[in-house]
Amino acid sequence: MFARTKKSGKYQYLQIVENRKEKGKVKQRVIATIGRMDQLQNKNRIETLIRSLSRFSERTMLILSGKSDVSVKALKIGPSIVFNRLWKETGIQKAIKHLLKDRHFEFDVERAIFLTVLHRLMVSGSDRFCEKWRRDYLLEGTEKLDLHHLYRAMTFLGEELNAKKDATLFAPRCNKDLIEELLFKYNRDLFSELELVFFDTTSIYFEGRGGDSIGQRGFSKDHRPDLNQMVVGAIIDDKGRPICCEMWPGNTTDVKTLIPVIDRVRKRFGISRFCVVADRGMISDNTIKELENRNISYILGTRMRRVNKIKIDVLSRGGRYKSVYPEGVTTKDPAPLKVKQVYHNEKRYIVCLNSRQARKDKKDREAIIASLKEQLKKGPKSLVGNKGYRKYLKVEKGSAQIDMDKVEYESRFDGKWVLTTNMNMPTDKVAHKYKELWQVERVFRDIKSMFETRPVYHQRDENIRGHVFCSFLALVLRKELDRRLNQAGHVFEWSDIKQDLKALQQVTIEEGDKCFAIRSECQGDCGKIFQAVKVALPPTIREVA
Repeated sequence: MFARTKKSGKYQYLQIVENRKEKGKVKQRVIATIGRMDQLQNKNRIETLIRSLSRFSERTMLILSGKSDVSVKALKIGPSIVFNRLWKETGIQKAIKHLLKDRHFEFDVERAIFLTVLHRLMVSGSDRFCEKWRRDYLLEGTEKLDLHHLYRAMTFLGEELNAKKDATLFAPRCNKDLIEELLFKYNRDLFSELELVFFDTTSIYFEGRGGDSIGQRGFSKDHRPDLNQMVVGAIIDDKGRPICCEMWPGNTTDVKTLIPVIDRVRKRFGISRFCVVADRGMISDNTIKELENRNISYILGTRMRRVNKIKIDVLSRGGRYKSVYPEGVTTKDPAPLKVKQVYHNEKRYIVCLNSRQARKDKKDREAIIASLKEQLKKGPKSLVGNKGYRKYLKVEKGSAQIDMDKVEYESRFDGKWVLTTNMNMPTDKVAHKYKELWQVERVFRDIKSMFETRPVYHQRDENIRGHVFCSFLALVLRKELDRRLNQAGHVFEWSDIKQDLKALQQVTIEEGDKCFAIRSECQGDCGKIFQAVKVALPPTIREVA
């Protein structure tokens, strides 16, 4: 049984016909004439009939041309659609293509960089994993890219320029600098009031050598002084927009190196005021004096437990905490950041309290104490090598017991950190700016896993710089998405954003010369994210050419 068209006069009619044998010959019998084709098509009655008949077949979606060779493929489409739109509208694509216009690569470098950046946004890992990861995503223009293309694209980003302008002995001019400056130029209207920027640094260690010269020993935030590392600096404006990132060898943390970097960035972007945001261990006393002599502002995290004036005088000072919320956030957090201002010896300190973190710290400590009580029953020798236990132990004449004074002492630090600054900025803004830079730092520190797992593939400085810069571009896209969500009145967790975008898939069914793409329905906040970025969802079902 099959459908056919029969012409009668000037019209064509749709018929259902049956083949049957009579006396050894095949004859056709018209089962039903459905109607005139022009009328059926104008009123979509053919589709209605097919939809109605499909209820009686379990294989409807697989029957397209009557052949049995059916190909079905499902790919994630949410991340690529959203971030490809932001990739274009932030000017990143335009900047990269501008630099490539006189270069003749045999592959699409811009697409290779976008693939790497999207991988940084969605997961963490090496480019070897990126090549496998992309098989689950629909990323137009990346089909012909191989692993060596990704490495070459990273090398292009970190490639040194012949020009010595704005270079330092430890931070040469690279293609990534040109991209940052082009982005700044394209978005100049956004930065028209760029008077103040914030600068934070972090260290990233290598399991291997760490390039030709960029891997050096220095102060390690990861507590791995035995390994070579590099230092990465992120610079954002007072609205949280990333401007550029700086990279230099791992032993670059003192006045002789930090100040030239600040001078370089000031010159590149015409910045009026500079504020260095860092942990106290990254900045020496000499550097702080030099910053003050040059009228450069700073916000520094202090060492609460090691400095007596902090743990005795600042933390014990009375005063009420004030709940503060990030600028531009419309949704009130049920557990907001709390701050109070303290002056000691004419120096300004800001005590910050995260009540959610305080509860976690208390719960973790109670779990340690409960476990310690059980271990004490086995004797003190079983506790000697455990730092977590030893912290709360009092050992006297071969016996051990829990030091309750130490337990109470540690509770003073639950969920707290203390900042010091020479700025007149409001207390809440100082606290949130430090917290914001801490989040930026975490983005850069996430990339350390790719240096850990595949050190053999990161032996050249330019390649390492390119990889780190891709994390910076990922930060640009993430901050832009956050900005648009805030404008739309939404505050979503980053993990939820990734999960909801990955849930949006496209199933492609191909049989013979027919191919249809079917989009899954939006899950969670996916639809709101698309609306905030102002990009349309693909049709639920469409025929693919």
